[in-house]
Amino acid sequence: MLALATCFASEAQVKAPTDSSARFKPVKWQPNAKKAGLCAALIPGLGQIYNRQYWKLPIVYGGLGAAGYFVYKNSADYTKLRKAYVGRIGAAASHTTPTDEYVGIYSTDQLQQLQADQNRILNMTVIYTSLAFAVQVLDAVTSAHLRNFDISRDISMQVKPVPTPLGAGIGLAMTF
Repeated sequence: MLALATCFASEAQVKAPTDSSARFKPVKWQPNAKKAGLCAALIPGLGQIYNRQYWKLPIVYGGLGAAGYFVYKNSADYTKLRKAYVGRIGAAASHTTPTDEYVGIYSTDQLQQLQADQNRILNMTVIYTSLAFAVQVLDAVTSAHLRNFDISRDISMQVKPVPTPLGAGIGLAMTF
């Protein structure tokens, strides 16, 4: 709970003046990348809220909601196939007639293969869901780092002649 409270703790938003005649001046808000990552790891989307990027919330929750739906659906399908396969094996061992919903559609070997395939699909779905969670944490950290990144048009590079002790030379002048 303490970690969640740090996501909402305020930071100083004014800069102290250097001389006595100056007034306090508001500072441009700069999010803390570690705090954004912690918030996003605790609750999906909270890092985006901390970074004040509210438009990303539907993307985060839509992606994680879809991933959660597919984990649930694939888990239910795997469980259904697993129960049918175990029922078939039990029926064969006790010499009784199987009663699962796949009787006459799939053989026992086909049910075993379908169950293995569904297990692989379920595992991949869980891995992709974990990756989607990690991507939203990474997005929160990256957005916090690049919040006040200067993208002005002053970035340039020029080749100029430069005086050297041996005469004239070529220099590279870069403006950031």
